[in-house]
Amino acid sequence: MPTEMERARSFKTRKGRLGVVRRAAIETLLPRWSVPAGDGPLDLAQVFGAGRPVVLEIGFGLGASTLAMAEAEPGAGVIAAEVHSAGVATLVQGLEARGLDNVRVLLGDGRQLLEERIPSGSLAGIRAYFPDPWPKARHHKRRLVGPGFAALATDRLAPGGTLHCATDWEPYAQQMLAVLSAAPGLALVPAGGFADRPAWRPVTPYESRGLARGHQVFDLIARRPGP
Repeated sequence: MPTEMERARSFKTRKGRLGVVRRAAIETLLPRWSVPAGDGPLDLAQVFGAGRPVVLEIGFGLGASTLAMAEAEPGAGVIAAEVHSAGVATLVQGLEARGLDNVRVLLGDGRQLLEERIPSGSLAGIRAYFPDPWPKARHHKRRLVGPGFAALATDRLAPGGTLHCATDWEPYAQQMLAVLSAAPGLALVPAGGFADRPAWRPVTPYESRGLARGHQVFDLIARRPGP
């Protein structure tokens, strides 16, 4: 189980008012695509349909990559979690415009959803692209990817499922590598190192900014062994 240190909030809250259009999207569109409310485990077969693989994305920014991946793989269900209202509003506007039915959206903490409402062994994948690197040493405890998160992800993944992380902050990349290399029940692909960015993962706007600043991008893919 995660330690109290690892339970520290892994994201920063942002202050600011939503504009009229985004506020309307939250009020009128989010209910249509929202993750079903409640405290108990989600019935993913009921949410997406029986036999559909389901992926959880923790932190999607403004959702451009989420939309692209969901549109490219209509047979998969996506739970997309983001704590910032502006990003959620933009994503549901995109879902409305494209008519996508394979995404459910949470305005809230994806780590908490994973811990409290995702059944054991139920996910085909977990994605954490460019989580806050918390660069100051005193804030490292807030980083999403630590031993507790790796253990939680392993339990929630189905055999053969993958945890896919990406960052442009090299010290965080090295921490992720150490954590996932040591995680019982996960195997890095390729063994022991970083992966090339898969063609199906779009370059995110945040990633583009990092590349423009000369940052190297690191992908890590860890698989729960199985069929």
